[in-house]
Amino acid sequence: MRVDITGRHIDVTPPLRRLIDKAIKKLDRILNDRAVSATVTLTKEKYRHIAEIVVHARADNTLTGVGQGNTWPLAIRNAEAKVEIQAQRLKSKWTDGRHRVARAGRAEAPSPAERPKTPRIVRGRYPIKPMSIEDAAFRLEGSAETFVVFRDADSETVNILYRRKDGSLALIETV
Repeated sequence: MRVDITGRHIDVTPPLRRLIDKAIKKLDRILNDRAVSATVTLTKEKYRHIAEIVVHARADNTLTGVGQGNTWPLAIRNAEAKVEIQAQRLKSKWTDGRHRVARAGRAEAPSPAERPKTPRIVRGRYPIKPMSIEDAAFRLEGSAETFVVFRDADSETVNILYRRKDGSLALIETV
């Protein structure tokens, strides 16, 4: 991220620059490296220190914070706190999926309510053991499983025995 530091009526010293870099790194970490540039303007008016931080993030988002205090660390901390609140709010928008990027030439994506509901598919491996239909029924009755996949010992075909909603057992035989 590019950082521009401007001092009005002051000279920007290396300790002041380190203080600003520390604040900007914290904001950059919150925004997950989505910050493009930052502009920090430091102004001194008599005994009042004013720090203004403007952070430009992706998708035309601008975060601005102005902090005042009687010392530079206090003024920078106040400005950083204001920008941090805005950054947290922007990050929650990004992570919650509420933002939509409008792309040129494409229709806007349908809302979650308009999308057709598709079932979630969960893949898993299941060992197929040779056994009789009675052994498969005994194994199904003695466990909390809802189905048993087995190889029929007599016909060598793969079968599925499952428990129906009414409590009875049903057999699916493959050909």
